[in-house]
This record gives sequence, structure tokens and C-alpha cells, in this order.
Amino acid sequence: MTIDQFNFAGKKAFVRVDFNVPLDENFNITDDTRMRAALPTLKKILTDGGSIIIGSHLGRPKGATDKFSLKHILKHLSDLLGVEVQFANDCMGEEAAVKAAALQPGEVLLLENLRFYAEEEGKPRGLAEDATDEEKKAAKAAVKESQKEFTKKLASYADCYVNDAFGTAHRAHASTALIAKYFDKDNKMFGYLMEKEVKAVDKVLNDIKRPFTAIMGGSKVSSKIEIIENLLNKVDNLIITGGMTYTFTKAQGGKIGLSICEDDKLDLALELLKKAKEKGVNLVLAVDAKIADSFSNDANTQFCKVNEIPDGWEGLDIGPETEKIFAEVIKNSKTILWNGPTGVFEFENFTHGSRSVGEAIVEATKNGAFSLVGGGDSVACVNKFGLANGVSYVSTGGGALLEAIEGKVLPGIAAINE
Repeated sequence: MTIDQFNFAGKKAFVRVDFNVPLDENFNITDDTRMRAALPTLKKILTDGGSIIIGSHLGRPKGATDKFSLKHILKHLSDLLGVEVQFANDCMGEEAAVKAAALQPGEVLLLENLRFYAEEEGKPRGLAEDATDEEKKAAKAAVKESQKEFTKKLASYADCYVNDAFGTAHRAHASTALIAKYFDKDNKMFGYLMEKEVKAVDKVLNDIKRPFTAIMGGSKVSSKIEIIENLLNKVDNLIITGGMTYTFTKAQGGKIGLSICEDDKLDLALELLKKAKEKGVNLVLAVDAKIADSFSNDANTQFCKVNEIPDGWEGLDIGPETEKIFAEVIKNSKTILWNGPTGVFEFENFTHGSRSVGEAIVEATKNGAFSLVGGGDSVACVNKFGLANGVSYVSTGGGALLEAIEGKVLPGIAAINE
């Protein structure tokens, strides 16, 4: 069932969204992108004459705490929807059940943070540090058992279920995957955002126009191994950048000064270079770097060859020669995936490389390429540089997008398709 095929008139919809938005010390929302992304789905339900029970998490609480209360987003959500959103201060309490039952068409109820309960994630809490394996096993079994009742109660609030939270689709949590089994095929569906995300990932993985280029940034090779290995079976060009650069450089005998490096992954880096060669993939690495004498925006800087970084200096961005090489590869591509900046873009003096990659992707997109940007830092990059409207799709999912690219089945997606 697709959301467009479904008529919500007179129905109560449990909508799982990802309102895990950043808040400042005064609980003001500093970026409401995720909230705005869910508006088309929520407005469709209200326009049809349905009512909405919204479930979300905020942060990683280990129990109920004011810091992670969803009440902080209530007013802004009401303003965005143009409806006074009601609030249940406990997603499992009697108040939630009563308010959900009383909802009239056009009304919206926001439940308190689902992760205030261990049952949402299905992981035991409060275990002693010296707990035995037996105690851990028993605690896990207990929370899995109580998770069934938790999930059943959430499902009881509604007539249908809509998952519009791609950012948590890789988690087999109560509200993202388990709840779906309480609704038959005709009463569970993706929201518009999930539909778009699933289509974008599918296009990058299965509807490839070549050349296909993936740009993988990030500080650690270890956190990207599976993605890199999966991409080596699909791409024509793989640009490896960010902090990973220096592990590859050192593995090939280069001098990297104080640059970030995983010394225990040098053999792995060489193995990945070998695999790329065997598969005919053009694996592109930096040739020069912008280096600094301390990890600071105000550090002294200079450019040098990436494999000749002096002692006491560290690479914090790519250099101008590398920018040209990367841009050339990107501009000649027809499918582009970007995950991770080229350097410490949070420091203004080390943004140039990431900006140049973003601008090359925008140019390629203008010339007909399909470009998908995803993963928190890449999204922050395109937003910071005002380039988001120039790429084909900006994904709201970090971990979910990466696991989908690794070829994993995402529980939140599988639960709707079952």
C-alpha cells in the first residue's frame, strides 16, 4: 500500500517520524530539517480527514529526562503544521491512551520520547558493570518480553501505521519495525520521505548510469570497510578522502607527520588498493594536503605533498592539486554518491576542499548526473555551502543510508514490505 493510495478519512494513523533535532542549551531547535521533511506526510493525513499520533525519539536517553523531552519541539511543530498539537507526557501512560482514543479528524497528538522506555530499543538498562553473562542474558530476555507489550500498546492507539523515519530504518526497534506486524498489508505504508529515500538508494545501487563515482570521507577506514568493499563491486571511481587519506598514505610508505592514522589498518588499506586494481576500479587518493601545526582554525598552515608532511604538522584538508583531480573525476560522472567531507570543514580555514567537491557535484548534476548526498557531515556541508538545491537528493539518514549502501536489509523497510 502506498500513502497516495490510502484514504485516511476517519482513521487514526500512528506515524513514526525522526524528530531527533539538535537543540541549544535553551532548548531552541537549531536545525528543523527533519521536522520539515515529515510535513508532506503529516499534511496528507490531515487533509484526508484523518488524525495523527506521532511517535519519535530525541537523543539517547537512559530513562525519562527533561533534556530529551519532546515537549521542547511542541510549539514549533504546531507552528509548522498550523494545528495546535496535543502532547502526552508519557507514551505508555493512561493519558496517552485516553488522548489517542479521543482524537478527532484533523487533530494531532505527539507522544513523549519513545526511548524513555528501554523497550523501544529492546536493550536492558541499569545492569551492574560487573554483571555476569547469565545476568546479562536474563536482563535481555526480560526486556524482549516486555517489549512485546510495549509494542502492542503503541499499535493499539491507531488504525493504521506510517513509517516516515528513514534515519532509524536500520534499527529493529519497537516503533520502527516490530509495530508493523500489528497492521495488515493494507494498513501499513511508507510516508513520502521514506518513499523518496528508498527510491534514491535504489537508483544509486540498481539503476546506475555510468561512470559511477562514490566519494567516501570520514576519519576511520575501520568504520567504512564494508561500504568500501561493497562499492568496489559497483563503482567506476572511488574517491577516498578525509582522515582516511593518511592511513592509505602511510601504508604506501608516505610521511604523514601528526595526521590522524589507524596504524592497525595499514595492511587493510593496501588490500583495498589491491582489490580496486583487480576489479578495475579507479581508486583516487589525495596527492597534496593543506597542513596545520595544530588542530585549530587559527593554526599556521601550508600546502605540501600528502606523503611529505613534516614532523609536528598534520593534514586537515586536501590541497589545490587534489581539488582539481577530484573535480575532474566528479564532473565526468553520471551517478554520484557523496558521504563525508574532505577535511575538518567545521573550521572555516579548512572548508575549501569540501566546498570544491560540492561545487563539482552540482556542476555534474546540472549536466545530467544523478547525485545522492548522505551521512550527517556531508549533509551539513551542502547546507553550509548553500548547495543542497543543486544536487539530486539529500538523504536524511546517516547510518541507515550507509547500511543500505552496504547492501543490508533495513528492518524498518522490510517490516512494511512483509
